[in-house]
Amino acid sequence: MDVKKLAGFLVLAFVIFYVITQPVASANVVKSAGGVVATAASSMSTFVTSLF
Repeated sequence: MDVKKLAGFLVLAFVIFYVITQPVASANVVKSAGGVVATAASSMSTFVTSLF
């Protein structure tokens, strides 16, 4: 097994472990990430609108 596959497996295992042991904290992380994406999309929309 090469290093990239091993690292990917370890990251996936950690994420699964984190979700199982800390579901509320995991949900908060996903919620925060969604907020960041929504803010970025809104900013891009405002930028493109201001061009025209």
